[in-house]
Amino acid sequence: MKGVFYIWIILFLFGCYAQLKGQDMQFSQFYASPLYLNPAFTGSTEWTRIGLNYRNQWPGLDHSFHTMSAYFDHFIEHKKSGIGVMVNGTRDTFAQLQNMEVGLLYSYRLQLGKERYLHMGLQTGFVNRSVNVENIILGTQLDIDRGIVIGDGLSWIDDESQRSHIDINTGLYYYDEKFWLGAAAHHLTRPYISYMEVDLNRLPIRYSLHGGVRFKLYSSSIFDQINNLSQERTLSVAFNYKRQGLFDQLDFGTEFYLEPVVFGIWYRGLPTKNSLPNNEAIIGLLGFSFPNDLEMGYSYDFTVSRLGWRNSGGAHEVSIRYTFRNYKTGKKRDRVIPGFKY
Repeated sequence: MKGVFYIWIILFLFGCYAQLKGQDMQFSQFYASPLYLNPAFTGSTEWTRIGLNYRNQWPGLDHSFHTMSAYFDHFIEHKKSGIGVMVNGTRDTFAQLQNMEVGLLYSYRLQLGKERYLHMGLQTGFVNRSVNVENIILGTQLDIDRGIVIGDGLSWIDDESQRSHIDINTGLYYYDEKFWLGAAAHHLTRPYISYMEVDLNRLPIRYSLHGGVRFKLYSSSIFDQINNLSQERTLSVAFNYKRQGLFDQLDFGTEFYLEPVVFGIWYRGLPTKNSLPNNEAIIGLLGFSFPNDLEMGYSYDFTVSRLGWRNSGGAHEVSIRYTFRNYKTGKKRDRVIPGFKY
């Protein structure tokens, strides 16, 4: 009954944000949105999992950017396969530019050794994009001499200001008892995204490389006499590099798991080719892993770019997920798959 209760919690939260739809979104807690990070993560827990992520970026500005992702995945042990479904959406509050994506995912697990595995994943999805052109002001509408706006922005669009396309993503994910490494490629179809001319501006492929290593602390398994539980103590270091067209980004951070609490800190930034620093944010994270297999995380982005923390208000992000573990069958695995929780 507890599992059903948590499903209703997540579905309720998802319903609250179902109207949040936008283009390539990003999460600071990208490991807490695993299917969006890499299709190969589908079924990677070897259990059944359901989750939700929500991000409010730059709430200090007059108009902010909202991002949502909800997902479900399941591992079919006798087929060595993972299956999943994911719904992503973004929306900005100015032009009401919205993206809504529904994707189906599949992964296959190949065993390379006693405790070494390789997941191969594929996602196919349907994407719908829309914009409220009435809120957009073009340069051709500005009368500089009189300081007024002439006409409206409706003349530059030739239909209902919506675009739809099919998207395909793929990825690989390797892990052993201590180390993990993944690579993914999104938007293999390179869809056209222009509202003005349908056959212009194809979306570049987004490549990403992510990985890390987990260390057991000197007291990696502390026995809780009160609750009769063995508590994990680990330190993980990880990175996530993304490149899309002319733009790239690197996230690097560390995470302490002092069961049941997770503390994390990230730095987002990367030197650019024109020697200008690309310093965006320092990210702090706090998460909880409850004994009933419910996990919740909160992170805050402290803006360090020229936009400024006082102006932008940073970014708030919340993640929640529930994993269905069938302890009664006696199949609870002792092997813990390495990786960040958030």
